[in-house]
Amino acid sequence: MIQQLFEVSLVAATLATGLVAGVFLSFSDFVIRALGRAEPAAGIEAMQMINREVYRSLFATLLLGLALVSILLAVVGIYLAGPDVALWLAAAAGFYILGVVAVTARKNVPMNQRLDRMEHRSPDSHAYRASYTRDWTRWNHLRWVAALAASIGYLGATVTIAGQV
Repeated sequence: MIQQLFEVSLVAATLATGLVAGVFLSFSDFVIRALGRAEPAAGIEAMQMINREVYRSLFATLLLGLALVSILLAVVGIYLAGPDVALWLAAAAGFYILGVVAVTARKNVPMNQRLDRMEHRSPDSHAYRASYTRDWTRWNHLRWVAALAASIGYLGATVTIAGQV
């Protein structure tokens, strides 16, 4: 029973980290670029609204919940699945916690908070827009790649377990 729950959790983590990667990819690929093409005040106001809404979203639950799930799967994997699977899980947890959660907390969120404190029509917000867009997107690229790497790690663990059966 515990083994089955563990394996289902691996599949769920694979899918959930893939979803997180997809959301980040959409921002890196076209959302930020589209906001940059809008009039400065409109683009800034739209990003402010996105940043305010994200805290009340399923995405935020996935983003933060997967940090705990990553740690739990890595620890439980040591006992249930052996060293080959544990290596995949440790890599997935490392990518997720360092590349997604830490980057979000230390880089993207502080930039979002600074933007949120600005009046979207002010010259200060318009001046900040270029560096915000460049730097935020750069860190976001790292987040989508790290989330994808975590998803691949969970997939690797799942495939390794399937090969042991």
